[in-house]
Amino acid sequence: MSVLKANCPSCAAPIEFQKGSTIVLVCPFCRSAVARTDRGLDDLGKVAEIADTQSPLKLGLKGTFQNHRFELTGRAQLRHELGGFWDEWYATFSNGWVGWLAEAQGKFYLTFYQPVQKGFSLPSFEQLQLGQTVHEIPSQTPLIVTEKGTATSVAADGEIPYKLEPNEISNYADLSGANNAFGTIDYSMNPPWTFVGTQVSLADIGLADAKPVTREAQRVSTQGMGCPNCGGPLTLNAPDKTERVTCPYCNSLLDVNQGNLTWLKSLKPKPDSPEFVLPIGAEGTFKNDVKFKIIGAMVRSVSIDGVKYYWHEYLLYNPMIGFRWLAHSDNHWNFVEPINAADVYESGNTVTYNGKNYKIFQDAGAVVEYVIGEFYWRVSQGEAVQAVDYVNAPLMISKERGTNEINWSIGVYMTNAEIEKAFNVSDLPKPWSVAPNQPFTGSFYYTWGLIPLALLFVVAIFMIPFSGFGSTPLNQQIILPPLVNSTTPQAVFSQPFEIKANRNVRITANAPVSNAWAELDVDLINEQNNEVESVNIPIEYYSGSDSDGSWTEGSQTQDATLSSLPAGKYTLRVEGTWQNWQQSIPVNVKVEQNVTRGVNFCCAFFILLIVPILALFRRFAFESRRWSESMFGGSSSGE
Repeated sequence: MSVLKANCPSCAAPIEFQKGSTIVLVCPFCRSAVARTDRGLDDLGKVAEIADTQSPLKLGLKGTFQNHRFELTGRAQLRHELGGFWDEWYATFSNGWVGWLAEAQGKFYLTFYQPVQKGFSLPSFEQLQLGQTVHEIPSQTPLIVTEKGTATSVAADGEIPYKLEPNEISNYADLSGANNAFGTIDYSMNPPWTFVGTQVSLADIGLADAKPVTREAQRVSTQGMGCPNCGGPLTLNAPDKTERVTCPYCNSLLDVNQGNLTWLKSLKPKPDSPEFVLPIGAEGTFKNDVKFKIIGAMVRSVSIDGVKYYWHEYLLYNPMIGFRWLAHSDNHWNFVEPINAADVYESGNTVTYNGKNYKIFQDAGAVVEYVIGEFYWRVSQGEAVQAVDYVNAPLMISKERGTNEINWSIGVYMTNAEIEKAFNVSDLPKPWSVAPNQPFTGSFYYTWGLIPLALLFVVAIFMIPFSGFGSTPLNQQIILPPLVNSTTPQAVFSQPFEIKANRNVRITANAPVSNAWAELDVDLINEQNNEVESVNIPIEYYSGSDSDGSWTEGSQTQDATLSSLPAGKYTLRVEGTWQNWQQSIPVNVKVEQNVTRGVNFCCAFFILLIVPILALFRRFAFESRRWSESMFGGSSSGE
């Protein structure tokens, strides 16, 4: 590719347009933005020096994406309307592709120009709504609007593939899709241009070894900074990202503009708001042994039915990872991380994320009441968003919707012990009530309480072969002759039979009584030693009909059970009286051994069931307390 060599129209220094797609080149000598046109070169004006954001990227760095090599040949720096910078790196590929690598808050997005579908036009910036799906942009996954904003082009370096105007103000919209899809609509052009790509890591694009470099560009200094209100010395933890800081001496809220501090207002905490329990500057170690520092904290509130509820949010910072949050409410804790809005699927009062369902818990306006420390955006007292929380313990999905931005985050519940270990502190205030996503810790009781029940069934099944199956030593019909009178019983003996040791004995008697009764006394006689075991077996059976229909009461068959007897030969002596004593009565007697009655099993079953049942009641009470705090009530469907 040919290189266009020329002289800067501002300072006459030699300049070179290395890439054919370059429209504007920033003169390295005088910082003029030089545009290449069909009539020559135009001087668009001076651009500011790049503010050092400790980026690991630099001009000339080479990487790989989808097996195609690229080089970073230009850089534009833009300022968000709410404060803060982000960088857009111009990437030229060996196969002719032209891409943009955006860098913001430690995240990287690689996008390419993508025209809208033929015959369609994009909504205007004013028409575009947060949460709207933009179907006009071709993409493998639907893209939804997550942010609308205004950017100011403040600095540039290298070669730029569009006509960069110094201090140009333009509107834009950021879009998100599932699986880290990302898109941007640039409204600085008419019709708007669209760029579609994906969120990437430096390892994804072959730049895993890239490290922050030392530049000669201006950098915010922490030396000699003083509060413009009281003169107290200030030190910033994230000087290149901080937009607002509060003075710890006079409680003034200060605006930070590349090291220049401007007094905004004096802050006064609400008299009824809780005090912070962790100090600014405290360092805590969280999952994967990542250390974060608390650089800011705020009191926020929601008002429900005229009652104001407060909680704290601590801003955590790690230079290599970025920002996270630690929420503290009713002395419960949550570690909060941002998530991709497009990976959350809303359906009525539930959302789905990573295959889990979350039920809505609260939907209310959240207001910033008081702040201390420093923040990466222009936070202000009274700043309000609509906050919606969805729970599936121990996780909570939160959506915060402002005027021009939707942010989704996921919080994981942390115990006091975990927070104390993370920050190496002790005696944190004990939590009260039940947190929205606090997990129920009593599942141990009904989980492990069911194990003895399972063992009981296993033992019952495996004991059958060891105890033997049931047997019937005797099954005989005997005839009791008519009685002499109604009170003098008749006795009849059965044939002899064998009884085995260590097995229970059940004696069953059946008599064909009808609307009558029979009273049987049965003796089990051991023929070896004449020892007797006696049981009483009353039989009565009645039937009839009335206005409600036919009915029956009692049974013609009854039984009695004895525990195990010594082995040997036995005889039954059956003696009885019955209602129709003038007539003989046939009685069928049956002797069974090793009969499974289940009495011991049932007793053991119900005793062992006490612990799981109590645990279930405890869980029910726990969930009732949780959802009694919700605006929507009900019970968690996500568990």
